[in-house]
Amino acid sequence: MTEKPAFGRILLSVTGMYPQRWLDALSKARPTVLEPDGEADPTIEYAVVWKQKRGVLKPLPNLKVIFSAGAGVDHLLADPDLPADVPIVRVVAENLTQYMVEYVTWRVLDHHRQGRTYRAQQAQKIWHEPPQPPANEVTVGIMGLGELGSAAARALLSLGFKVNGWSRREKRVDGVHTFHGEAGLTPFLNATDILVVLLPLTPATEGLVDFSVLERLRRNGPLGGPCLVNAGRGRLQREADILRALDQGVLKEASLDVFEQEPLNPKSPLWAHPKVFITPHAAASSDPAHLAPLMIAQMEAFERGEPLTNLVDREAGY
Repeated sequence: MTEKPAFGRILLSVTGMYPQRWLDALSKARPTVLEPDGEADPTIEYAVVWKQKRGVLKPLPNLKVIFSAGAGVDHLLADPDLPADVPIVRVVAENLTQYMVEYVTWRVLDHHRQGRTYRAQQAQKIWHEPPQPPANEVTVGIMGLGELGSAAARALLSLGFKVNGWSRREKRVDGVHTFHGEAGLTPFLNATDILVVLLPLTPATEGLVDFSVLERLRRNGPLGGPCLVNAGRGRLQREADILRALDQGVLKEASLDVFEQEPLNPKSPLWAHPKVFITPHAAASSDPAHLAPLMIAQMEAFERGEPLTNLVDREAGY
């Protein structure tokens, strides 16, 4: 039997996140092993995962805490063999929040300041200045008022935008007009010029951004039509409905960082659509050099008897 070390080892199981960089960052503080295939390794007490191999956590008899290497945990909760009694910690870090705030601000400003129009004019050598509404006439509606959504709201407020927020449960953010639940969804959408989606992916939110949601956005606003920014999770949206809304004039433009299937299929009509701006799930990439020390600090605090922070509510899904 493998002798158990004084401090438990870390299991690393990540997909699409440069595992060697994570291995190097974690190994500076603790012995770390890349996913043993179904081994009941008693020396492993912590796991750092992102879209882990299904069932890889089940055989670990001494697993104490599971850390998600990214902001979401839907990838974890989708594992039918996920240990039921092991706490899950989601990553909350200043640099992840900053990256997301930068992305949301960039895309909102691009839609507000008519970036697509000016790029098209440049290609055709057209010198024309269309009317430009001020920010205080434009309402940005943020779906999801967690750490990322609240930070993005504060940044947009500082630029002069009106900001509304919607969440499944009632929340309060200074300066933001908030709505919640099914009853609050339609009035929230009716008042929104630029919709920013930062919701967690749960059974209740999967496919939420469909045609019925998009057609309730404000169409007579100062931008000449509503715009969509999704930097949350790809399965929050129905891409066929987004295309339909764009083609029918229900939606003016869309900035999409996430997709129902990733990488986005080269045959997807979204790639070539003139009203769509695409980024490859790059809004807020996890940096192991920054995040690994935060995880190690949580492990050390946990071993001192201190409570874990940023715990996931499995029932809520985030």
